[in-house]
Amino acid sequence: MPRPPGLVRAVSAAAAVTVGVLAVFGGALPAGAVGATAGDTVAAAVAAAESEPNPVVVIGATGLRWEDVGALTTPALWDLSRTGAVGTIAARSLRPSACPADGWLAVSAGARASDLASDPYGTCRRLREPGTDLLVPGWADYLESAAQGNYGAQPGLLGDTLASAGVTATGVGPGAAVALADSDGRPVGEHVRLPATANGLTKTVETALETSQLVVIDVGTVRDPGQLTVDRPASALDTDGDGQPDPGATALPEPGEILEGDLTAPDAVTEPARSEQVRTIDERIRAVLEAVDESGQDTTVLVASLADSGRQPHLQLAAAAGPSALATGEPYEENLLESRSTRQPGYLMPTDITPTILSALDLRDQVTPGALVGSPATGVPGPPLASQRVAAMVDQDRHAWAVRPLVAPFFMLLIVINLILYGLVTLGLNGVVLARLSSGLSRALPGRIGRAVADGMTSQPGMVLGALRIAGVAVASIPVATFLANLTPWWRVQPASYALTALIIGWVAVITALALLPRWKSWLLGPLGVVAAITAAVIAVDIATGARLQISALMGVQPLVGARFYGFNNQAFALFAASTVLLAVAFANPLVKRGRPGWAAAVVAIVGVVATALDGLPSVGADFGGPPALVPAFAVLALLAGGIRIGWVKALGILGAAAAVVISFAVVDWLRPADSQTHLGRFVQTVLDGGIWPVITRKASQNIEILFGNALTLLAIAGIALVVLVLGRPLRAIASAPDGGPFGWLSAGAPLTQLGTDAPMLRPGLVALAIALGIGFALNDSGVVIPAVGITVVVPLLVAACAGWMLSVRPRQPR
Repeated sequence: MPRPPGLVRAVSAAAAVTVGVLAVFGGALPAGAVGATAGDTVAAAVAAAESEPNPVVVIGATGLRWEDVGALTTPALWDLSRTGAVGTIAARSLRPSACPADGWLAVSAGARASDLASDPYGTCRRLREPGTDLLVPGWADYLESAAQGNYGAQPGLLGDTLASAGVTATGVGPGAAVALADSDGRPVGEHVRLPATANGLTKTVETALETSQLVVIDVGTVRDPGQLTVDRPASALDTDGDGQPDPGATALPEPGEILEGDLTAPDAVTEPARSEQVRTIDERIRAVLEAVDESGQDTTVLVASLADSGRQPHLQLAAAAGPSALATGEPYEENLLESRSTRQPGYLMPTDITPTILSALDLRDQVTPGALVGSPATGVPGPPLASQRVAAMVDQDRHAWAVRPLVAPFFMLLIVINLILYGLVTLGLNGVVLARLSSGLSRALPGRIGRAVADGMTSQPGMVLGALRIAGVAVASIPVATFLANLTPWWRVQPASYALTALIIGWVAVITALALLPRWKSWLLGPLGVVAAITAAVIAVDIATGARLQISALMGVQPLVGARFYGFNNQAFALFAASTVLLAVAFANPLVKRGRPGWAAAVVAIVGVVATALDGLPSVGADFGGPPALVPAFAVLALLAGGIRIGWVKALGILGAAAAVVISFAVVDWLRPADSQTHLGRFVQTVLDGGIWPVITRKASQNIEILFGNALTLLAIAGIALVVLVLGRPLRAIASAPDGGPFGWLSAGAPLTQLGTDAPMLRPGLVALAIALGIGFALNDSGVVIPAVGITVVVPLLVAACAGWMLSVRPRQPR
């Protein structure tokens, strides 16, 4: 839908002041956007009109990785890596691993799309050439799958755009038929079956380049052993285009029924090896490149592996040569590929192929805004030698593959460690529980041994508190240590899990030692502030400089999932939000104690503004769900630090301010060119197009699914239960005890209410944390991850702070 001129003028005027403020923090607008003049625009338009787009050749495959490439085994790909740009593709579709149909549908729709759920054997559909009616086999399934999904995919978008623009196109092979099909399922332009020989393919492409501006070639697929694609039953096809299965179509297979193409025992012997499949594809790529050279035209060539070779996902091969898809871009030569979708050198998405094609053909503006989720591939500097660039791409896949099996065990271990700490605090150090336990031991063990054990359990409170503070700080340091571990290439060591474990333990030890230096230990919230500062600083600096540490980190971005590659994902936001709130608490606490609430409120506000800007600016954090959580949290914390009570009017004003901030970020991003937008700007376009409900439905379903099916739920519930049990009603009862109640043996009889006096910002800090993590949970998909991850930092640091306070009050108590 075109943007209403009146709306643009109104939004531009309203956003002008916001843009000026936001630019101070990170440059929300692209460099040079303000300085462009009308004359420059006219000149650029005239130059564009006079120039004819270069031909585009897209060579598509599936299952092809850079580790398959060698100077002797795949000479065509090796030569391309020396002269062109290289990258990897995160081929994730709607399932953990992408089938060939999924990858080619992503090119057709410019968005995540997939085939219908596979047959009972979990296999992928074998792509077939269109029949005599020119209808792509399985198109009815593809449309049904898109209708069932919540990603707004429109199979046939590329074909419809080419047809409406009058672009001549030629498709070669079954995958090309899917990519170039219009919304009715028939390829636009001319479709040619894949020739049986390399020479035949060369002649076919040469002929196509004489008449076509776009040539798409499916050069084949690589499949893992036992993962051959199979023919889908005829009932899944609608060859007459009436939306119903054809008369006489067979039913879905019964378990045990053999379909054409199924792998049987004899097939397992004759199945081609991976290396043989790769050589065949390389020969076809060589044939296509020879045709491009013979044409004598300055042609943009894209090579992309669009899907996985089996059920185990890997990063796929991507390469490009010739003129850039963008008029202002550098040629694809001796560098790495990147797109605005990933903002990471060497990483692309399948959905980036369609914008690249359309931009190269100067058709990008003819697509409805918001229909494409990807961005054109561009070249960025990389290692100087081709061998180094290829090695870097292989390294990216090995890194992603090495961390993948470690993520689930790590989170389970983190949950266990936190639960042990929680249990130790709530039960193990409770004086009543210890008294009963020591009484039982003294009766069970004979004589002096029983009395010695019973007395020893409560005779060294100082040692117990010291160990508890160390434990709390160490456990809270684990999340940031997982990011810092990526400073070292642990995945190149075997076994990689041992190397990663050693690095995390080492970083935990370093951070714990820093937090417990004498200078910080004497400050009541010193250790808490140090760990929070390190966590917030590492995440902020990493994201501001490209989010390199997050890639393939245990608590970071997983490329094989194909989600966010830049900015704040849910886990990074949870850690950042919790750490910045705790940091503000640590800074403001001494000011409140000294009777300077105004200064305390100002400090909180400064931390909040910086944190919100880093999180929400499209050029930095690009987080849509973060500012609505951070703004209310820091606003409430600042007001409470200043001694101001919060009523309904102020609460509504805070929520309104949060909405205004996030809308400002999104509108500023929307005002940028389509290919420069992040998901913030695309969300605005989605709202204008009336597509907000599918987005809400998708995020809600993902949130509910994770809430009831993720191990992190256990951690979230346990952490919340601890806060409620220890800091809720039971704590008020214990705190009212003049001798410290069940924990009096640790505090030497000091009442726990004294903690509220010595650390007056702790209670407001807990309120702010509940707001930030609670709103984050409600507004984000996989929202349960936010409170669960935040608790891994918050609760251990609160335990450490309480232990430090008890140590500080003990010397003042009479012995």
